[in-house]
Amino acid sequence: MPAAADPRARSARLPRSARRRQLLGAAQEVFVAQGYHAAAMDDIADRAGVSKPVLYQHFPGKLDLYVALLEEHADGMVAAVRAALASTSDNKERVEATIEAYFRFVDEDGGAFRLLFESDLTNQPAVRERVEGTTLACAEAISEVISDDAGLPPEQARLLAVGLVGMAQVAARFWLTNEGSIPRDAAARLLASLSWRGIGGFPLTDTH
Repeated sequence: MPAAADPRARSARLPRSARRRQLLGAAQEVFVAQGYHAAAMDDIADRAGVSKPVLYQHFPGKLDLYVALLEEHADGMVAAVRAALASTSDNKERVEATIEAYFRFVDEDGGAFRLLFESDLTNQPAVRERVEGTTLACAEAISEVISDDAGLPPEQARLLAVGLVGMAQVAARFWLTNEGSIPRDAAARLLASLSWRGIGGFPLTDTH
């Protein structure tokens, strides 16, 4: 764990938005390393190089800080899926781009996926709602494409989309725990091939 910031840096004044960003970054490092229950506000303040009163000025409590982090990364995950779907009109390429978005998220964002996909705080309604809402929002975006292109009823398209989201999420996390023994791009393409063999079997509607 990096040494605590020099206390002399505590007096540095930052714009409120920049300070918030700094505090969220420090909190992510602590939560990912220790989990919610073991993390302390003292640890987060020390990591950020601020006093506890400064931390509490921005976040009234540890749960507020955790939920703010969840919201930020949940929004990022949903935006990544929507961007992948919008990146092409070719459905095979859409599947590949969407699977890659999950692999990129678990690989690049400083362990943020652990907050969303492996949270030790889902007994808290605010956390559970955000975690489950992320899965559903991603699935909803995918289901809209499935419904439009395959002409399936919304409930069927939604079920298929949830299956695809679950497969992408679990496989990406498994890939990472195996220390990326397969290169990320190759792993994402492999899973996309499996996904496309299933979803690609549904014919396009006559409007396409």
